[in-house]
Amino acid sequence: MGVRLVEPADAGTLSRLLVASREHLAPWEPERGPEHLTPAGQEAEVDSALRRHADGTSVPLVITLDGDVVGRITVADVVRGAFQSAHLGYWVAQHVTGRGVATAAVGLAVRLAFEELGLHRLQADTLVHNVASRRVLARNGFERIGLAPRYLRIAGTWQDHVLHQRLHEPDPA
Repeated sequence: MGVRLVEPADAGTLSRLLVASREHLAPWEPERGPEHLTPAGQEAEVDSALRRHADGTSVPLVITLDGDVVGRITVADVVRGAFQSAHLGYWVAQHVTGRGVATAAVGLAVRLAFEELGLHRLQADTLVHNVASRRVLARNGFERIGLAPRYLRIAGTWQDHVLHQRLHEPDPA
């Protein structure tokens, strides 16, 4: 299991994964037009993500298992200065759900955020009823910091989210 920077060549694979996992992911995702699931839609998504990466505000990654792309994870909305913080978002294809892939990918993204990017804080938000994702975050040292009512429009409805954070606690020298 690993993560790497998303590449334009990943668009077709990401499209196939999203189509195959459409019903599985729908309860956790914003509504998007049908073009989002197409290779062209994913090409546009990857292009946009790589522009944000070039600007230093995002690190868009794919999750790999045995060399195959099985999902996405992104350290997004990177803010420097006194804040040194970012948001974490991820999804995995239905066929690898429940196999520890998301937990391992989040661990790798946390390491990247703290050790390579030098961030102090990483925030991840989940729907209140997304118990599996909340477990993934807890296994990676995230703590609940609050509840945001009607935080994001997911599956067509403004929904409450549990806010989580992990702070970088460097080893004492």
